[in-house]
Amino acid sequence: MKRPLKPDEQKIWAMVAATVHPLTGRNAPKPARPQTLDAAARVEPKRPEAKPKTLRYGVDGIEPRRRHRIAKAREEIGARIDLHGMTQDQARAALIAFLARAFDDGWRAVLVITGKGVQGDGVLRKSVPGWLGAPALSHMVAGISEAARHHGGEGALYVALKRKPKP
Repeated sequence: MKRPLKPDEQKIWAMVAATVHPLTGRNAPKPARPQTLDAAARVEPKRPEAKPKTLRYGVDGIEPRRRHRIAKAREEIGARIDLHGMTQDQARAALIAFLARAFDDGWRAVLVITGKGVQGDGVLRKSVPGWLGAPALSHMVAGISEAARHHGGEGALYVALKRKPKP
């Protein structure tokens, strides 16, 4: 945080600023406003907290910084599941069992590969976010986000898992 200039510092700065001239063809800088408020009277504007956006399926997106750490392998992807070639019923059962195992093992992030489908409109690609947002998984799933390109891009999802409660 910047502190206000003391009166003697303002005098010195004014002398220095008076000796500076703009380059030819450039506009002169605007003169600085004098600082009249002291630090105690100054009110700092509050920044809104960065809250992950809520996806249409009721699950929050992963926080941007955490997603970045996962994509750059600074936060380990604990496990992966590939749902290619499964029917919806098989895929849902496999996904729920997979998430339960990963949560019990204490993993914080997993990768779910759904595939894109024939023309980018795959059934599993559309269904899996809804399954992850189901109330039955809300105690495990903290958020979901589309994976980085090197992890599958549009055909894969990062799933952030909540911490397992201590016994």
